[in-house]
Amino acid sequence: MRSTSVATALAVLFSSAALSVVAAGTASAAATTVTNVGGLVVDGPLQRVFVGDAANGRILASDYNGTLVDSNTGLGSVSDLALSDDGSTLYAALPDTHQILALDPATLDVKATYAIPTNTGPRHLGFAGGKAWFSYGDQWDGDIGSVDPSVDPASGTDPVAMEQFPTEGTSVGIWNPGLLDTDPTRPGLLAIADTGSSSDSMAVLDVSDGTAKLTAWYFSDYTLNSGIGDIDLVPGADQVLVNGTDRDAWADGRFSKAGSYPGAWGADVAADGLVAQVGDGKVAVYRPDATKPLRTYSVGSGYAATVRWAPDSSRIFALVPGSGGYTLKALTQPTLNVPTLTVNAPSSAPRAKKLTVTGKLSATVALPAGAKLSVTRTDVESPNGKALAAVTVKADGTYSFTDTPPAGGTVTYKVAYAGDAGHTAATASDKVAVSRAATSLSLNNNGKLYNYGADVKFTAHLGTTYKNRSVKIYSDPFGADKPKKLIKTGRVDSHGNIAAWVDMTRDTAVTAVFDGDARYTAKTVKATAYARVKVSTAVSKHYRTAKIGSTSYYWFHKNTDPVLTTAMTYYKGREFRFDLQVYYQGSWYTTDSEYFALGTNGKTAVRLGAPGESGIRARVRSVYVNGSSGDTVNSTTYGAWKYLYFSN
Repeated sequence: MRSTSVATALAVLFSSAALSVVAAGTASAAATTVTNVGGLVVDGPLQRVFVGDAANGRILASDYNGTLVDSNTGLGSVSDLALSDDGSTLYAALPDTHQILALDPATLDVKATYAIPTNTGPRHLGFAGGKAWFSYGDQWDGDIGSVDPSVDPASGTDPVAMEQFPTEGTSVGIWNPGLLDTDPTRPGLLAIADTGSSSDSMAVLDVSDGTAKLTAWYFSDYTLNSGIGDIDLVPGADQVLVNGTDRDAWADGRFSKAGSYPGAWGADVAADGLVAQVGDGKVAVYRPDATKPLRTYSVGSGYAATVRWAPDSSRIFALVPGSGGYTLKALTQPTLNVPTLTVNAPSSAPRAKKLTVTGKLSATVALPAGAKLSVTRTDVESPNGKALAAVTVKADGTYSFTDTPPAGGTVTYKVAYAGDAGHTAATASDKVAVSRAATSLSLNNNGKLYNYGADVKFTAHLGTTYKNRSVKIYSDPFGADKPKKLIKTGRVDSHGNIAAWVDMTRDTAVTAVFDGDARYTAKTVKATAYARVKVSTAVSKHYRTAKIGSTSYYWFHKNTDPVLTTAMTYYKGREFRFDLQVYYQGSWYTTDSEYFALGTNGKTAVRLGAPGESGIRARVRSVYVNGSSGDTVNSTTYGAWKYLYFSN
């Protein structure tokens, strides 16, 4: 079980940003917030991931999907975690209380508590040689110590040993609390890197017999490194990987440069030598000593706080930046290279004519010869897709195929590579606008004006089509309070006609829609018909009715005020215009034209002042004026004139 300290180093470097633990591929499963990362380790047999919450004093356990399954809280502070070689004990460093906890990984119950006799630490942890090793101290006085879990404190022997860094051959030892790393493939070795802004010293110690002995030492002269934020033992080689970039080899007690990967901030090395490297906005996977990544994962903007391999190299756990903090994400299939697949189809093509689709399958890791691609065509006649003949990729990665699209409209060609032992699956698609013939579609009654409440038959006529003979008819009355609605859908008759009835209470837009088919394009037509309002004027206070010539008049005494009540179709905020004309020397003259608010019951009474003299003839009417009456949902409507005569 690996344990290295880049989590803490990078958390400090990036201002101890918050962390959320979530399931891979999601952003919400069992989330928890950590304001400062305090270690990250992976337990293979239990398939659990342990995260230390430095600021809030918690240890969190999640499964391999990132779902939180357990926690231990109230610890004060957690600076690092380490797992014993046999996986039976999880160790946690508590610098505030100067303790190391031994916990059961299956339950997170505390099995033992070890007091560390220092005021500065413990800081970082690593397990090797049967002991839990820790660093402690402050600038200029760093050192390491160990906890021997085989020692029973009741025996009188202290399981905690301090000042364990060997100074022989190192002159001054480490100056600051060092970063630690161990590796199960290199049992008994402990890598140490000096921390601090002005140090790049490092060492490899042999702790196989429980006592730290110097294997290799490098004193800070900045020829190999320029400040260390992460150190990893490299499986299968006498090397350390520094900051996820520089490979430094040791021999005869000294270090020398052995190579490098592209620049990074940190890394973790799997048991098989694969490197998971932290870069800006990405986590890249490299084969040992490679210069090109095997696979690259995007992790958004910024740097992941740290990464850890699952012991079987099946996935990488990364603390990636997200909204308000970091998210624990499982990066799966890390050993599979991700190929790039392109599809290039013509932007447009005629129906029933042959077209050619081209593309390329490429990868940074060689693909198997003769790779096959599946092809699916989707169109209006095959909305779920129709499989076409598979196509073989050429030696240069290119491919091409021809097809004769039977249906017009948008035709999509989807090409897929199923993947292989070294590559993930890949898919890509492109669309073609395949031409279709135009059909005719008409709708009657456009521009016609109808009385209020008239039932009007709207007939749509559809011309020649292929298979689809259905038409939909929509009614959209004017006014925001009445939405557009479907009033008829169905197949046209043998003459190509389909009809729907509309109750004309408002100006109305009627739309007929043909959705198209494989050979004929869709079409929509609209007819706008208009509706008058219902309006009448009632006269009262008259004493009789009688004709003057051929016209019927309401007769009033010259000092009586006529009352005229307008009834009109109600609409919120509606007004009506009241027109008054007087007859003089053979002609009618307008003397007043005034707007009055219509009552919510659709009625308003207007009192007309008495003239005070006899022999006067007048007439009045009520008018709805589109726009001027406060709305535009009906067409202008003139009420009938009412004729008045004033006598003695």
